Amino acid sequence: MGRIFEVRKSTMFARWDRMAKQFTRIGKEIAIAVKAGGPDPATNPALRRCYQNAKAVNMPKDRVEAAIKRAMGKEMDNYEEILYEGYGPHGVAILVETATDNHVRTVANIKSHFNKGGGALGNSGSVAFQFKKMGVFKLKPEGLNAEDLELELIDFGLEELGEGGGENGEDVLVVRCGFTNFGHMQKALEEKGITPISAELEWIPTITVPVTDAQAEDVSKLIERLEQDDDVQKVFHNMG
Repeated sequence: MGRIFEVRKSTMFARWDRMAKQFTRIGKEIAIAVKAGGPDPATNPALRRCYQNAKAVNMPKDRVEAAIKRAMGKEMDNYEEILYEGYGPHGVAILVETATDNHVRTVANIKSHFNKGGGALGNSGSVAFQFKKMGVFKLKPEGLNAEDLELELIDFGLEELGEGGGENGEDVLVVRCGFTNFGHMQKALEEKGITPISAELEWIPTITVPVTDAQAEDVSKLIERLEQDDDVQKVFHNMG
């Protein structure tokens, strides 16, 4: 019985840690969005995206509003968004999005993670060419006809529409568009009365590296190290 309790407690703490990391990430995104476009989501598409993503991870509304208020304050943190590129074990390309108030600290930590994880931090442009930055919207499939939706969204930059998994493993429709069409797609969905479960900017690999299960485990350990860093927002890879 004690063993079962320990396992459950460990799982619970892991879930709390993951939730705390998600809240911190979105809090930084809110700070960056407010600084760039103001505190009104009606006129700030980036902030509307933050609202959608906060809801997707069950971030309480009062925490979202507190983050906006904090971002408007005189003592707000000035976060700089920096993309780091490198290779993990077995030639897998990795992109690391960060939001930091101290880039000296961040680059030192990222380099250390790569080294300890059997990889190497590269220069700007060393691996990004193997990815394409895209807008990714996840939608609840109920009440939507995928074929009709595909035709309706082509004029707004739709490049891919397919099925995928949501944050909690539920079935979702995944809409992808080019990075420059993100705002157009967001507006098109809003005008159709469709509220995305989440709306993200992601680096989608155009070149993948096939790996064995053992090799994938090596890469996953490095990715986990990177994701645990407080300055890291998201990590992308091209494991096939």
